[in-house]
Amino acid sequence: MLIKILGSGCAKCNRLEQLTREAVAELGLDATFEHVKDMDKIMAYPIMTTPALVVDEAVKVSGRMPSKDELLGWLSAG
Repeated sequence: MLIKILGSGCAKCNRLEQLTREAVAELGLDATFEHVKDMDKIMAYPIMTTPALVVDEAVKVSGRMPSKDELLGWLSAG
């Protein structure tokens, strides 16, 4: 599983990464994390605001902080 956090490295972006890492650990998943800070690479995704979470190239959320339950649901679904 490839998980990308899209964002400049602001507090919300870092918090999203931390929450996602916790959810991955809780589910016992094998995941690779990438924090994408390059604006050109971020703009390649269909998002308008950051932070954003991309799982296996599918955008799960952007512009808001998801709940841990939402994260667990997205990650366990595949």
